[in-house]
Amino acid sequence: MKTITKKQLLQVLTICIVFMTFSCSSTDNSSDNMEIIEVDIDDSEEEEIIAYADINFSNWKVTLPVDENNNGGPDEYQPSELINLGYQTLEPVQPYMYDDETDASLLFYTFPDISTTNSSYSRTELRELINPNSSSDNWSLLEGGEMTGRLKVDAVSENTQSSDDYHKVIVMQIHGIISPEDMNTHGFSSNNGPPLIKIYWKDGYVWSHKKSLIDDSTDGDDLLETSNSTWTDIKVNLGYVGNDAFDFRITASDAKIEIQLNTNTPYAYEDISLDKWPYENYFKAGNYLTTTDADAFSYVKYYSLSVTH
Repeated sequence: MKTITKKQLLQVLTICIVFMTFSCSSTDNSSDNMEIIEVDIDDSEEEEIIAYADINFSNWKVTLPVDENNNGGPDEYQPSELINLGYQTLEPVQPYMYDDETDASLLFYTFPDISTTNSSYSRTELRELINPNSSSDNWSLLEGGEMTGRLKVDAVSENTQSSDDYHKVIVMQIHGIISPEDMNTHGFSSNNGPPLIKIYWKDGYVWSHKKSLIDDSTDGDDLLETSNSTWTDIKVNLGYVGNDAFDFRITASDAKIEIQLNTNTPYAYEDISLDKWPYENYFKAGNYLTTTDADAFSYVKYYSLSVTH
């Protein structure tokens, strides 16, 4: 089947209209006088149609694994710089987040370099901003939200330091953050909270890590203690995907988290830890490589990503 562009179609229609007008004005209606006009479509004039990943950057900023501006932290670019394909014109971003036109994906590449505060690992990762101009506005579980995406872990370095075949990568998160109100009340110097949900790729399997209280009786201000002596991870294996593309959904609501891999039966968390969760939250998605091995790397592709509240 030949594919033509809109421009070529208009040219063909114009020729047809001229021919029909000429035929209708003729006094001789004999079919013997009909002239067949052949239209030769020049392939060189075909417009290239490029598809990109279905991601609206209006409420996402990106964190990179490098510190090119030498400010002591990983470089970040805000929604206003990324929207309307703006990320394509940012030379510092292109080595780490760029389009793969062969399959209409957005590729996230990272390697061990500079890390964010309270972490030892580097990432090329999107951070949700409900307010594109401020990271102080976030959401509670009562307010809820949902993140869906289609993605795949394209390539990961081999892990020669453990029993794992490859290094582990976090591809999605719900991250906790101390609210401005609690910051003022307690005089905290940092608003960092623990990640409530981390979605890992481990040797081809998708795992969910969910924060839960070690002691269910913990209450009040003690809930804001972020150490491992207060909160620990509950780990669930959701299934095997290998290096194939998969769909994933995280739905957060009052005292409930539901996660779903592809069309599998959703897995739901409902427990006292969620009922007591004292933090506000934001979504994250991308490529968070959990190793400091010098030669490590990971490539993660996103085909679509969306958030609703």
